[in-house]
Amino acid sequence: MGNYPIVDTGLVTSYSNHESISLPHAGEQFYGQDSNYITHDFSYTDNGDGTVTDHVTGLMWQQDPGAKMTWREAVAYVDTCQLAGYTDWRLPTIKELYSLMDFSGETKHKPYINSDYFVFSYGDVTGERAIDSQYATSTIYESGTMGGNTTVFGVNFADGRIKGYPVDKDFYVMLVRGNTSYGLNHLVDNGDGTITDLSTGLMWLMYDSGHFLEDGAMDWDDALYWAEYLDYAGYTDWKLPDAKELQSIVDYTRSPDTTQSAAIDPMFHVTAIEALDGSLDYPYYWSSTTHKDGRKYGEYAVYIAFGEALGEMQGRVMDVHGAGAQRSDLKTGDPSHYPVAGHGPQGDVLSVFNYVRAVRVVN
Repeated sequence: MGNYPIVDTGLVTSYSNHESISLPHAGEQFYGQDSNYITHDFSYTDNGDGTVTDHVTGLMWQQDPGAKMTWREAVAYVDTCQLAGYTDWRLPTIKELYSLMDFSGETKHKPYINSDYFVFSYGDVTGERAIDSQYATSTIYESGTMGGNTTVFGVNFADGRIKGYPVDKDFYVMLVRGNTSYGLNHLVDNGDGTITDLSTGLMWLMYDSGHFLEDGAMDWDDALYWAEYLDYAGYTDWKLPDAKELQSIVDYTRSPDTTQSAAIDPMFHVTAIEALDGSLDYPYYWSSTTHKDGRKYGEYAVYIAFGEALGEMQGRVMDVHGAGAQRSDLKTGDPSHYPVAGHGPQGDVLSVFNYVRAVRVVN
């Protein structure tokens, strides 16, 4: 494996479509979800000097984000920071920062970051909403959001999401140093309809579920089943990727608006779909990770938007959070009711029936 080991999501509880359940076994409904697979568990050391070392990724982090600042202020801060005597601090990429995401968190109740090692505050301490605990990255969206805003991707450790935000918003900032190769993919076409990422040690289907099925969109339970029992290219150990595995193959240099493609390396084949407003777009892909959000923990699962992360604002459907955003969707529902806009303050589009790109771990 290369320099991009995928840290586990931290989610150990199992869920049905609506509630927690005992760990499912092979052949049982809901088998193949995040809790059935453990990857590289979190491993941190508090260095006692305001820094934390992550032994999985090889990254060293600033422990306390301090007061909020704009993205431009964060860029300037990098040039002056000499925390713990180091001068090679940098603003993290979206993939570096997402490595810290801990899906044992609960929206507005328990942070999606390990607060035993990192200083964390909800947004209401700064006079904003409790969920306004977004952390800035160096990853600028290639397109714009909400009608043309210059947009930077951020990780929200209060509600467990990646979204694109206006650069003039106030963010928390944690700088990082070390392992400058983290987040860089090394993709190899295996010539059999699969692609191996030598950096992560993961093998992916070159095609998504839309290539294999007349309608490749499915609810979460069917997505688990389809991936878990797939027999393809001589392998039978495929699975639905967890949230961090899936996010690892986002190409944040690409977007439907600027490259006329999904936010993924063109080596991958992506099914084109019709968006809610009738335009050409690309799918949301399911992950195996339940998101502890909503009315009842268990009814939402994480997806990554490889096309535009759509919402409806001022009566118009638009890209509100950027291709490469990580949000969550209801696990199941009546197909005739979806997709539909109007979820949350940006009117997020709920699809419920999303696409699948299966993965396997290379031994």
